[in-house]
Amino acid sequence: MNLETSKNLGGVGAILMFIGVLPLFAYSGIISLVGLILVLIAMYGLASYYNESGIFNNALYGVIAAIVGGVVGAVVLVAGAMNFFADIGLSLWNLQDVSALSGISQDLILTHIWDFIAIILVAWVILVVFAIIAAVLIRKSLGAMSSKTGVGLFGTTALLILIGAVLMIIFIGALLIWIALLLLAVAFFQIKPQHAQPAMSAAAPT
Repeated sequence: MNLETSKNLGGVGAILMFIGVLPLFAYSGIISLVGLILVLIAMYGLASYYNESGIFNNALYGVIAAIVGGVVGAVVLVAGAMNFFADIGLSLWNLQDVSALSGISQDLILTHIWDFIAIILVAWVILVVFAIIAAVLIRKSLGAMSSKTGVGLFGTTALLILIGAVLMIIFIGALLIWIALLLLAVAFFQIKPQHAQPAMSAAAPT
């Protein structure tokens, strides 16, 4: 895969990830997934072109860390929800039956609600921790990209992603990461081919 193909795939993939976040499309998740795959393919091509394996490896590990964090957080949340419903006497079969709650006091229900809120916070912290780990790995990847391509915007994008991951704990980091995806697309399109340096002419014999 040549440089031109890799940078175009990366730019298009980042744009798809950027617009895939918007709830304006019926298949936003699929659009984002396709964009992510294109970006990873571009990273692989660029890693080969610049002979820098860290470009692809760190990006791949970062994506894996983000996926693992999402899965673990979801499992904790679902388990907490199932435990909450079981504690107050609800199940899939009587979920709409309000009378099922008559056998439990309001104070006990409130206690279980607070326990469930604590589970939600735990799941969110897990997600944020894995997001930070992923952001650190992606920053290494984009830092190598910035060094090899000479496009400083890759470094700016990496920093914005890391700040966004840290600020996810207060629910505003996602906006920064979304903006970083647009910057990533611009950075890909700014990549220029490296031209070989002209050979120095031999000195004329004296």
